[in-house]
Amino acid sequence: MGEGRRRYSAFGLVTRKNSALQEVPPGIEEYLHLLRALVREPSVVGVEDAFFRVVRRELEQYDVEVQRYHGLLVAQGPDPDSVYLSAHVDRHGLLCTGPNEFQYAAFIAGNRGELTGDSISEQFMDLIAGRFEGQRVQAHTPYAGSYLGQGTITRSFVCPRRKNLIFEIDGLEFLQPGFPVSFLDRLFIDGGLVSAQLDNVVSVAMLIELIRRGFRGTAMFTAGEEAGRSWRFAMEWFQRNAIETDRLVVLDTSPFPDLGEIERQKVVLRNRDSISSFDAELTIELVCLCDRLKIPYRFKDTYVEELNQSREKKLSVGRTELGRLMSAGDGKIRGTTLQLPTSSYHTASETAEISSIESMLHLLCELCGLN
Repeated sequence: MGEGRRRYSAFGLVTRKNSALQEVPPGIEEYLHLLRALVREPSVVGVEDAFFRVVRRELEQYDVEVQRYHGLLVAQGPDPDSVYLSAHVDRHGLLCTGPNEFQYAAFIAGNRGELTGDSISEQFMDLIAGRFEGQRVQAHTPYAGSYLGQGTITRSFVCPRRKNLIFEIDGLEFLQPGFPVSFLDRLFIDGGLVSAQLDNVVSVAMLIELIRRGFRGTAMFTAGEEAGRSWRFAMEWFQRNAIETDRLVVLDTSPFPDLGEIERQKVVLRNRDSISSFDAELTIELVCLCDRLKIPYRFKDTYVEELNQSREKKLSVGRTELGRLMSAGDGKIRGTTLQLPTSSYHTASETAEISSIESMLHLLCELCGLN
């Protein structure tokens, strides 16, 4: 990713190599154009209102009914019960918590009640603590999202007493407690790879792209996933409307240690997470579609179990929005997950293959009956 000369375009960071822009495969240009635009919009976990309005403006261009709820945006096509797709709108960022003091927004005290120690984010905290030095950040108002200023992270570390990532920032000393700070993000495309803070915006862009292509089911955009809250917003909506389904697919990214590992599959499936076993029939349906479309896949829970055979400190298979929904729903809400393999998880340079994005979109189009 470090090769080539970089430049800024109107839509973000791109790469120029050998005096020619890297080409993207036909049919995915519209998606990448949308992803570039969405990556630039802040959506710090717990402060997603401004991003919800951006997503709503995109959705209202198409023939879907759009409704906003607390922590949730729902877009319904003409056949809303045919399939339910869910993506998360929040991304990791910081929150000002005192005079020139900034904490990782997902792990502040107000969010800790939903976190039990077995999430991937919590397990990655020590690993990613030192990755942010020199990272540019921007502050904005909590509701409107108005730009307030930029700064640079000079130090990041885990506080053993507060059990959270603490950041020192040069340039945002004026900021008051409660104001969010997002990573200054641009989409970087090079050599068949895309990099940015992809989780969760890459999934949001996929749902909007499916709607652009004529998606007829129900698309759900949930807030607070990085703080373990998104399942509550989704569950309340299902209960409000007395809906039961076994056709829910939750989109997400799935971390792997390096590019070599993400190249081994185009999409990631799961039989279960640390809370629940997923719907076997829908999972098998995705497997059959992958086989028919010749899309390589891997089961993340199996991958983690294999790694744990040689590890003294065991890895968690992770806790997902779907697992919480299925556990709390008494069997009324069932489904499975579909995830995009990435590396450099939870940083501003999280990386995925463009071919994986293509495969995931192709798989979703087949599942939803789109041409």
